[in-house]
Amino acid sequence: MRNPSEDMRNNPLFVNSLAKGFAVLRAFHGAGRYLSLAEITARSNLDKSTAQRMTHTLAELGYLERCPDTRRYALGTPLLDFSYQFVRSHPLVEVATPHLIELRRSCEERVDMSLFDTHTVVYAVRLQSKRDKYYTTLVGRRMPVFCNAGGRAILAQLPEDEARRIIDTSARDPLTTKTITDPDAIMERIGQARRNGYAIALEESILGEITLGAALRDDQGRPVGAVHIAASTAEWNAEEMESRLVPKLMETIGILNRQHYGTAR
Repeated sequence: MRNPSEDMRNNPLFVNSLAKGFAVLRAFHGAGRYLSLAEITARSNLDKSTAQRMTHTLAELGYLERCPDTRRYALGTPLLDFSYQFVRSHPLVEVATPHLIELRRSCEERVDMSLFDTHTVVYAVRLQSKRDKYYTTLVGRRMPVFCNAGGRAILAQLPEDEARRIIDTSARDPLTTKTITDPDAIMERIGQARRNGYAIALEESILGEITLGAALRDDQGRPVGAVHIAASTAEWNAEEMESRLVPKLMETIGILNRQHYGTAR
């Protein structure tokens, strides 16, 4: 998700009104289910008249739903169609899913696949274990790369100066009391991932959770996503994860990276 830059706005092909419509939709990111028009106006950084017209248009098209009692707005069901079409048609998701199902069966822990989006990874496949929390089941959830095992594995596949630039320009807000936020310490973990071929993160995203991650690459060798294995610290420690689950993870990664389906076709 990118906010329009000045260069974008000055491009004659750029449609500012369309960007304003997406600004209204982005206003719901991180919010509760319903927003008032005043809240949409504030969160979208649009003037009241523009926000009102964009909100009305989106509601008429079904992409927003209006509560008749409170006149507050929620995201509309048709937006799910975009998620479905994206996942259904993405070549990497299509090819990877059978292998991820087998990995999930083999390790008996949660297996996820994420896609790389500069400062974040976005979960596109989530195969659950027996104890997962609600927010770990949702496709489309974004997580920052700096504290995510898969994210660090992805950054390890980039040139060091590019990885450092991403870390330096990340917000690096801690997600738990154990999130590592110091850039040098993060780069050290990325260096370990570069040497090992995988990354491990202990309770940095969710307390009580330990995760492994390894990068998926396209046919040019660029990282495009990651496969993750997540488990409970009540049942696993880092040494056990590395000895028992890393070989299974790397076998799956090897199969997928040989198929070179990381780029859209």
